Amino acid sequence: MSEHAATTEWTRTSADFTHATYNREHTWRFSGGATMQATAAPGYGGDPALIDPEEAFVASLSSCHMLTFLALCAKHNFIVDSYRDEATGQLGKREDGRHAMQRVVLRPRVTFASNAEPSTEKMAELHHKAHEMCFIANSVTTEVTVE
Repeated sequence: MSEHAATTEWTRTSADFTHATYNREHTWRFSGGATMQATAAPGYGGDPALIDPEEAFVASLSSCHMLTFLALCAKHNFIVDSYRDEATGQLGKREDGRHAMQRVVLRPRVTFASNAEPSTEKMAELHHKAHEMCFIANSVTTEVTVE
């Protein structure tokens, strides 16, 4: 199989270190050289202008579904012109009281070349198969729904 790496770096920027004062901003560095500024979710003291782990989780599921869907479309000769997904995730408490991303809803909107659009049934089949094959969806216990 393959291995994937990321480095998370954080440095204290406050004079003191209490729950109310420590900074949440940190950097994600990826093996290909990309870096991204990240933070805690706004409800947990993070900067709303930066990405938080919960958003990254939702984006990861959305991206994996899209990439798998595009591969399936290419395999079946359906020419995709554009793909947009306004995905959302709901953080909640599990029965044991721990917080978890309980549900992610994917809302893909796909535009095909005019002569290559699948039927409604085939589209549903492609999304179902993409969900079944998505590496990230197969790695989590979160309920993932495609609308």
